[in-house]
Amino acid sequence: MPVLSIFFGIIVRMWHDDHPPPHVHVEYQGYEALVNISSGEVTKGRLPKTAAAIVKQWCLRHRGELMDN
Repeated sequence: MPVLSIFFGIIVRMWHDDHPPPHVHVEYQGYEALVNISSGEVTKGRLPKTAAAIVKQWCLRHRGELMDN
């Protein structure tokens, strides 16, 4: 799966033709989650609270680019 970004040990990946709703796959220190691009919320899996907040902020900041992908 292509890596979109790595920051603070958080790895963000995305498939261009994955199932709806639009989301990214996130890995962090053994945790894995699917994160909705529109809301930045974890929809499946789990992330520590701080990592989830950082990913949410990142998704919202890059929402347009992510939706284009």
